Amino acid sequence: MNIHEYQGKDILRKYGVAVPNGRVAYSVDEAVEAAESLGSSVSVVKAQIHAGGRGKAGGVKVAKNLDEVRTYAEDILGKTLVTHQTGPEGKEVKRLLIEEGCDIKKEYYIGLVLDRATSRVTMMASEEGGTEIEEVAAETPEKIFKEVIDPVVGLTPFQARRLAFNINIPDEYLSKAVKFMMGLYRVFEEKDCSIAEINPLVTTGDGDVLALDAKLNFDDNAIFRQKDVADYRDLDEEDEKEIEASKHDLSYIALDGNIGCMVNGAGLAMATMDIIKHYGGDPANFLDVGGGATAEKVTEAFKIILSDSNVKGILVNIFGGIMKCDVIAEGVVEATKQVGLEIPLVVRLEGTNVELGKKILAESGLNITAAESMADGAEKIVSLVK
Repeated sequence: MNIHEYQGKDILRKYGVAVPNGRVAYSVDEAVEAAESLGSSVSVVKAQIHAGGRGKAGGVKVAKNLDEVRTYAEDILGKTLVTHQTGPEGKEVKRLLIEEGCDIKKEYYIGLVLDRATSRVTMMASEEGGTEIEEVAAETPEKIFKEVIDPVVGLTPFQARRLAFNINIPDEYLSKAVKFMMGLYRVFEEKDCSIAEINPLVTTGDGDVLALDAKLNFDDNAIFRQKDVADYRDLDEEDEKEIEASKHDLSYIALDGNIGCMVNGAGLAMATMDIIKHYGGDPANFLDVGGGATAEKVTEAFKIILSDSNVKGILVNIFGGIMKCDVIAEGVVEATKQVGLEIPLVVRLEGTNVELGKKILAESGLNITAAESMADGAEKIVSLVK
């Protein structure tokens, strides 16, 4: 789950992590009022969308007076920002963060992620702040320093100091930088983050160490125990089909192709997308119905797939273990009848009660193409769509 920058900074502030003063605004008048209340000689007008690269897309402006705040707010609010993370369709800006300016001395990068190679949370730091960390990793990897964190003791002050030394934070900022890193780690651990990224972290002429930007992502599986984080969810920033899927406990991610996929198990779903690509097709989605799908759940999955107007055919690929093939077959038949399916449908069943499942499909009288294997199913749906 993603949240906006200003929401991330609200969380950081509660943990004693220093951030600039700012207010959210939903209209031009609110933006001007916010800038006036901050009383800063310079204000920053920042578009709030769930994507990076806002500055390069014209979504971050520095205003030297209230008239400029109004001009920039009018320009950014309602604008569709296209960044490297939004895709070509972009995202509409519906809210702004109005923030006080600060006297920036130097920009750095600090981030926390789960390193799956070590199964440990790792803090990364670089003195190349303000740029894409992927570019730094590709061009100057020696400028990225890491501390692998022991889950028993957590991030130690020694590790934080070593990172600060490695990225050349001046001595006069050292204690505040260590406090910042320790607080950021607490946020990551206690709020069940999957990513906590501060880019840039800045030192200021006033002697502060601040998070000038903040990106916090959270583990969806832990949101049930993070009620305050759940309240930050902005449905306007999410795909309508993905929202509907979450209501039915379906794992759905929209893609750009034209072949809808309904599969049980994340690994099998990814393999299904790969084999569709192998035969020259393009998957329209990742959809995992899970291990305990019912006929009703399958019907909802069909409706979600078909709500994508780009879908020209559907491949159902089920391996029945806990889930029985006859239950899936009944769901497919019921869904096909309910939605009045008019596009090609290929079904591959294997596993528990597979013969009964195939019989149900064969006797349904519906236009369903059976497949004997994954490869057979992929080849048939690609051929039918083309």
